[in-house]
Amino acid sequence: MKTTLLAICCLITCLNSVFAQSTNPQKDIFPQGTVMYENIPYADDTLKKHLLDIYLPPTGKSSYPVVIWIHGGAWMMNDKHADMGYMASTVKGFIDSGYAVASIDYRWSTTAIFPAQIQDCNQAVEFLYQNAAKYHLDRNRLALIGFSAGGHLANLLALSNNNKIASFYPAAKKPHFKIRLVLDFYGPSDFLALKGDSKDPRSPVSLLLGGMVADNPDRAKKASPVTYIDKNDPPFLIVQGEKDESVNPAQSVLLSSRLKDAGVKNELIIVPGAPHYGVMFDAEYIRKKVFLYLNDYLK
Repeated sequence: MKTTLLAICCLITCLNSVFAQSTNPQKDIFPQGTVMYENIPYADDTLKKHLLDIYLPPTGKSSYPVVIWIHGGAWMMNDKHADMGYMASTVKGFIDSGYAVASIDYRWSTTAIFPAQIQDCNQAVEFLYQNAAKYHLDRNRLALIGFSAGGHLANLLALSNNNKIASFYPAAKKPHFKIRLVLDFYGPSDFLALKGDSKDPRSPVSLLLGGMVADNPDRAKKASPVTYIDKNDPPFLIVQGEKDESVNPAQSVLLSSRLKDAGVKNELIIVPGAPHYGVMFDAEYIRKKVFLYLNDYLK
């Protein structure tokens, strides 16, 4: 219980921090001249959580490789601007280096339980793929970046893309896109091994799954990214805080190990002394590694 409450408090603090630092990230974070398309509906409905934003470099090219941003917030908080406040230099670097950024919203677990969130993510990325020409995107050069709960969804989306999991797709229709790279920042990888009170019905994972992990092991396994690892998965850069008390570092170690066993290129960076989130993840040495991977796999 203590761990669960600490995790929730940590994430609420993160939420407050993000909005305090940047209530208007389009103005405060992105470089001058960035071309912005805001609040684009991706699901042919009027849900506020079915919107995405697209940010393009000001260079006027016909198409750009795309970094797709999936925010964190325990699957029940925040929106498509979240995590940008403490990752400002990285966000700016995407645009300055010639990458488009597409940030997506998804339904909270308090509105719809899993697999609604992964359905939304798949639908949003498929929208970007199908409408790439309209928004000057290169639909064959897509990367995902996710933070915490968003890291979980980015990992799950990419790893399950080689499988046919009908319940992960709206109308059970498998999408057409392929992901070329995943940038995972402290995303849970295996709910069955996640430290904390698995018998707490109020925990973020319990709310996501619609029941406690201890009572729903099959559902927890289905929602765990490690379930879908195979040799055809894209490369991963995994970034994890050493002192993370919300997503224990063993989750990232496990993901990296399983990817390695399957022959999938990956690298794990443990950030010394780092908690669950914050400006320590926007450090120059991490940015250099992020852009090294992007330049290798998207350009």
